[in-house]
Parts: sequence; C-alpha cells; structure tokens
Amino acid sequence: MSDIQAVILAAGEGTRLRPLTKNRPKVMLPVVNRPILEHVLDAVVKAGIRDITVVVGYKKEQVMTFLNKYPMEISVAVQDKQLGTAHALSCAKEFIHTKTVILPGDNYIDSESIKKMMEADDAILVSHHPHPENFGVVVQKGGFLEDIIEKPDTADESSLVSCGVYTLSPKLIGKISVCNMTDLMKALVSGKDKISVIEADDWEDAVYPKDLLSLNRHLLSAVKTSKAGIVDKSAKITGSVVIGENTKIGANCVIEGPVVIGDDCNIDGDVHIGGGTSIGSHTTIEPFTYIKNSILMNSSSVGSHSRIVDTVIGEGCICMDHISTVTEEVGAVLGDRVTVGPFTILNGCSIGNNTTIKGRKTIDFEIPEGSLVI
Repeated sequence: MSDIQAVILAAGEGTRLRPLTKNRPKVMLPVVNRPILEHVLDAVVKAGIRDITVVVGYKKEQVMTFLNKYPMEISVAVQDKQLGTAHALSCAKEFIHTKTVILPGDNYIDSESIKKMMEADDAILVSHHPHPENFGVVVQKGGFLEDIIEKPDTADESSLVSCGVYTLSPKLIGKISVCNMTDLMKALVSGKDKISVIEADDWEDAVYPKDLLSLNRHLLSAVKTSKAGIVDKSAKITGSVVIGENTKIGANCVIEGPVVIGDDCNIDGDVHIGGGTSIGSHTTIEPFTYIKNSILMNSSSVGSHSRIVDTVIGEGCICMDHISTVTEEVGAVLGDRVTVGPFTILNGCSIGNNTTIKGRKTIDFEIPEGSLVI
C-alpha cells in the first residue's frame, strides 16, 4: 500500500537483558538465529508496507550494517541520545509524509495485526499478557483509549496492555512534545483526539532473558524442516528441524524439533538436542551432551557430558565438559566470550562478558564482566 508507511523504533539498549545487550542492541539479539528486528521487518513487509524507516541509536553501526544487507531499501533516522520512544519517533519526522504504523523493533508482532493497524486512522495495539504489571495497562471506553497506567501496582490477566504499536497521522505525530509514547498517547487523549483500541492477534515482548527463551520457542513453532548439512544415518531426527550448510550431525544423535542449527556447526555423536533450541553458526557440541529450550549464539562450544537447559549462551563462549545448568525459569545467562571450566554448576546465574570461571564451582549469583572466578 503506497498510502501508508512504517517507522520501526530500534534505538534502545534493552538494559534488562544485560549482559546480552552490552555488546549489541536488543533488536539485534538472535531469535531462531535471526535478529529480532529481522522478524519485525519481515512482518511489516508481509503486511504490504514498502516505505519503512528504522530509527537507530544505541550501537547504531550494528543495526545499520544489518539493514544494508536486508533485501529492500530501508530509510534510517538517528536518535543521538536515547531520550524515549516518542523522541525517537520525532527523529524520523523528515521521512514521515502519510499515515504511519509505529512499531518497536524489539517485539514480535505478526503481519495480520499490522494489517489491522493499517486499516485504522489513529490507533493503539493492545494484548493480554500474564504479567501486565510490567507494561502500560490500557483503559478504554467504547473502543477508544481513555488512559494508560504505566506498570500498575495491581493488575490481573484480564487487563489489556499496550504492545507499543501505534497508527498515527502526520498531524498527530506533529504534536509530539514529550519523550515517551505513553505520555504522547495521554496528551492526545487529553486533547480530545480519538485513539482506537485494537487487539493484536499475535504479539510477544522479550523484557527479561526468560522472555527471550519464550519468544524463541514461539517463533520456532513456525519453522519448516530444512536439512543442508551432513547427517549421520544413525541420527534420529523428529519434528521440524533446520540444519544449516556444512553442519555435521554425528552418529546416534537425537534431535527433537522444533530446533534450528546454523551453518558450519559440528554436533558430535550421542548428542541430544531437545525442542525450543536455537544453535548459532560455527558452534561445536561435544558427545553425550543434552541441550533443550536454549539459545546458543554463534561461535560457541559446549563440552562433553554437559546438560544445558533453559539457558542463553552468548557469542564466542567456551563451556567445557560436565557443565550443568539448574533450571529455575532461566538456568543461566552467559554474556559474550565467557569461559566456564569443567564440572561447573550454573544455578540461575548471570555471567558478564569476558569472564573466566575455573572448574568445579557452583555459580548461583551475578558475576560482573571481565571477572576471574578461581
């Protein structure tokens, strides 16, 4: 549709996902081995929008490099200081000339919900969430927005929360005088502007690491089997499984989809990979290791006789043999280039980038980046 455009807000850091966002913006975190932002762009394009602007800020070079490789031209606006979502939108004003759908680049939203927003004049997208207290709860009357209560003390699962997706005319965008979109919505409603409330078909945000794992599971459910690597004839593969180019799956491996494995990986014999798992490219998994419901980013390795469950492992990590994660929502979160010695138990911990942990330890606390645990 030529009479509508999209602005994707991709300038933020995502501080609640540290240490994963210390080296990359939240929109570039991999889900099903692709940046969250790529899933958003694909949904916008599938909905029929071709005029797209992305607002970048925190570590903008990474986002701009990715956008240069995206298979269609994307306009880029820069938010020099991360002062809020409405301020980020105002940084794209020079590109806005018609009705605009505004989306966060770090949430998943399906194309059908975007189409609903394209049909509205001025609107806010809402959804149910099991933890509405972490979001802006929407108060509506007669299908129109009355108020947004940001992170209320009390809310139940019947509450509708803002998805951070809006449709606005250039006239209303021209009224931006605040930093955050919630405050902008409040100001517009106070000024008697009508904002329709539209319920999403499919939306998910990744606020914390456990949400990142949930989003990964959610998007894995749509993958279709594709095997480009070399799979040993004794390996047992069930469900939807993607195996990248030049990846080797060893003897007697068991892979239970949905699972995505990137390019140039080496999955040794007798490895068991359970559902909800994404393994990045150039990754090595040694024998007799079990992995389930986890994200392993590029160029990492897991030693033999390990058990990795409900865990996020950053880029370039080395997990030696006999590593075990203890599940309590999230078994462990490892930043980039973390080395974990053998016979280590990771119990709900967060480990900063460039940290080395010597073996035979139980880690159940947060470790700052650059640490040496002996």
